[in-house]
Amino acid sequence: MRVFLMFRDHDFDLPRNLPSNEQALTQDLELNTLFNAMALGDKFLFQIAKDAVLSGSSDMNTMLYRQDILKDCMKNPSIIREIYDISIESHEEKKKNWYGLFSRYPAGILYGSAEMLQMLVGLLKKLRKIAVEHADNFESEGFSTFFAMIKDELDDEYFSVIQNHLKALKFRDGVLISAELDEGNVGVDYILRRPHDRSRSWVQRIFTRKSPVYTFRIADRDDSGARALSELRDRGINLVANVLAQSSDHIENFFKMLGVELAFYVGCLNLYDQLAHIGGTVSFPLPVAAGERKHAFEGLFDVCLALTMGQKVVGNDVNADDKDCVIITGANQGGKSTFLRSIGLAQLMMQCGMFITAGSFSSNICEGLFTHYKREEDAFMESGKLDEELSRMSQVVDNVGPNSLLLLNESFSATNEREGSEIAKQITCALLESRVKVFFVTHLYEFA
Repeated sequence: MRVFLMFRDHDFDLPRNLPSNEQALTQDLELNTLFNAMALGDKFLFQIAKDAVLSGSSDMNTMLYRQDILKDCMKNPSIIREIYDISIESHEEKKKNWYGLFSRYPAGILYGSAEMLQMLVGLLKKLRKIAVEHADNFESEGFSTFFAMIKDELDDEYFSVIQNHLKALKFRDGVLISAELDEGNVGVDYILRRPHDRSRSWVQRIFTRKSPVYTFRIADRDDSGARALSELRDRGINLVANVLAQSSDHIENFFKMLGVELAFYVGCLNLYDQLAHIGGTVSFPLPVAAGERKHAFEGLFDVCLALTMGQKVVGNDVNADDKDCVIITGANQGGKSTFLRSIGLAQLMMQCGMFITAGSFSSNICEGLFTHYKREEDAFMESGKLDEELSRMSQVVDNVGPNSLLLLNESFSATNEREGSEIAKQITCALLESRVKVFFVTHLYEFA
């Protein structure tokens, strides 16, 4: 069983390969504000939000695939949270039923796996009940495939077979094992056998002639004999114990992946609820191919600023289609840095499949998002501010590639107007020649 709610054909594996500039992006775009809003104090939701946003896809189909799933989640939030709670319950119940799961003896492994599987089957039944009752409320490809898989694979026959096996593995009538004798009468090839047919009536079992058998009894205080018999039993059930453990692990991993992938959408629901509370507008963006130059939106606002202030903030309208470079200048405290941050946040949210805090938004996909923001002086700086800025820009240039997006905020302002403008001009021209899209907030009048 596979979840496939983040990708069409593979799982959202952890840990994710996050970009090398993860720390700079988090600081410059104030991403922790976004992650905290999605997590609501839950460390697991925080980590998933961080991994999903920072490892966003550059595949348009994946973005649209997640958007459709998120639309279903927003229409059915209570059902999504119920399914997510089931996945979390599997993890919590495992903590209570840990006995035997880490045993090195087959009997312990068998007992622990059977207890775990019994619990997981109960959760699978809950999941199937939701699928049967609510599948028709979902329209996305991801959820349609998911619910169809649940209904097809987890039918009544499946649960009946599992329950019969678990009942038999309790060995209430003892363990039936066959073996062969090797040289020196050493037992080999121990095989667990199916018990005799228990469907016969008690009359048949009493009066049916039994095959002759050889029996022996171990004295009550014969510890060595009891230990030897236990070892024989372990040899017989070893294979079954391992198979049962693998089956339990398979279902447990399914619930684990279900929790991981649904955590992203639960985080989106948490964010949506907070934005709705303050009257923030959201919409689903329209991504276009990376090779095009598209950047147009209406009412785009900084989601982190709105969350911090706890109220709706003013958005911006821009049409920068067919533009490789956008320079933003103006008076201090005019919202330039906030605008630049909203550009970066919207790009990250679009490429991980989220909604955007705007009336409408369309942008070309970027192959990488980079920032170069002015840093305040601190006691640990080993060189001047300009040297520090140029050093960070060198790191950006080493990693930036065609169709990347670079956000610069008052870069190269640590020197005089003329020198700063010349540096900014040369670096920006080189970036544009390399097909890098640039948004540049600056006070350098000559450069602007």
